[in-house]
Amino acid sequence: MNLRWVGPLLKLFGTNWITLFGTNLTTISGLIIVAFLLLGVLGVVDSPYVAIMALMVLPGIFLFGLLLIPIGLYWERKKKKDGAPDRAERRLRYPIINLNKPRVRRVTLGVVILTTVNLLLISTVSYEAVAYMETTEFCGQICHTVMDPEFAAYLNSSHSKVKCVECHIGPGAPWFVRSKLSGLGQVIAVTFDTFERPIPTPVENLRPSQDTCEQCHWPGRFTGDKIKVITRYSEDETNTPLKTVLALHIGGGEREEGIHSWHIDPDKQTFYVAKDERRHEIAWIQVKEGDQITEYTLDGEDVDVDSLEPGAIRQMDCIDCHNRPTHVFKLPAEAMDESIYSGRISQSIPYIKKAGVEILTEVGNSLGTPEEVVQRLRAYYQENHSDFYSSEKQAVEQAVREIEAIYRRNVAPDMRLTWGTYPNNIGHQNFPGCFRCHDSEHESSDGRLIEQDCETCHTILAWDEENPEILQQLGLEQ
Repeated sequence: MNLRWVGPLLKLFGTNWITLFGTNLTTISGLIIVAFLLLGVLGVVDSPYVAIMALMVLPGIFLFGLLLIPIGLYWERKKKKDGAPDRAERRLRYPIINLNKPRVRRVTLGVVILTTVNLLLISTVSYEAVAYMETTEFCGQICHTVMDPEFAAYLNSSHSKVKCVECHIGPGAPWFVRSKLSGLGQVIAVTFDTFERPIPTPVENLRPSQDTCEQCHWPGRFTGDKIKVITRYSEDETNTPLKTVLALHIGGGEREEGIHSWHIDPDKQTFYVAKDERRHEIAWIQVKEGDQITEYTLDGEDVDVDSLEPGAIRQMDCIDCHNRPTHVFKLPAEAMDESIYSGRISQSIPYIKKAGVEILTEVGNSLGTPEEVVQRLRAYYQENHSDFYSSEKQAVEQAVREIEAIYRRNVAPDMRLTWGTYPNNIGHQNFPGCFRCHDSEHESSDGRLIEQDCETCHTILAWDEENPEILQQLGLEQ
């Protein structure tokens, strides 16, 4: 292979310190990029920080080096032109490229070859960078302090196999570009430590759920009624299980009754104005059902809709109720019930529900450390139930580890995230939820109310019973 073009090209790039510095930057960063890409393909290195270096930091250095090369060449030519004795030569705006000269041909060939290599490398890195920015690793693990709580909740959710971008961005280029521009501001906030703690919710300007949630979930599906069994454990010595059985009226399709029949039917649109940033106090509601429009206000309060700022009126969609579909943060009692029911905490441990809830609550409210939870739980059983601890140490220690995990999933001292920081609007067990509108206090001009009627959304078949008869009748003994 004829490599006679290498020498003249190296001489050209070494004409001054600017081109030489740019050449070295480009060469070294390019070689490191290739090495990182090969290590990633071979599975030798698997780190988000290596990916950031290979796909974002080093390509920036590579391009900066490429930019320095023509700047240096221009500076060198300008210096030579200004010092040229021939006036006609000094008036020449552009250099003369005479391909009849062998040296010029070799330099041109070298430039073409290197440009081709550079384009291939930059194209590959650009594609890989865009693909990497859509990975869960990039979204959840790069900015540790900020995203650790959300990422932990995501991993423990029913959507843990769904990529972040499928919900936060959705399909199409416009929202991808918009999200990356928004992400640039977030990167700056993280770099200079100016981000809010905890992250404020709800997220403003979130893409409508019709473009994200409904890519998988069919809103027109008829579900009808569903039986839901809720198991809670008493804070007594035996952690007595109590069961509540509900028949949830989901509805859907073309049915007139049911939760989804009213809230996601395209023929029944709901708009509202919130009084607070968290959208918990609803001042005005408008329901469009075909050609009929009904407006409700809170306690008859007059709301001048025409004078509101743009965006103050929000159309209700899935996220208004399912506001924590993935990043679910539980309260201590709910998290303990779930862990006992799943068997991760033994129900046989005396007062485990009571002790767990009390310690989790106290440590979380003071933004203490997970180690403090472990120490206090272990000390409680060593001091108050020493015989049980000695005989069933393994069960107690497993419970301690699980309760520590509960704390880590739901409390983040660095982000000032504690119990109840992020409300969950599904239902109304721990937060206002449905009662934001269904409170019998929102009234229309003709006196109609949005009723707070339990039977609208569900029928209670059993309430906090040890052995509900309905479960035996349905063959659902648990």
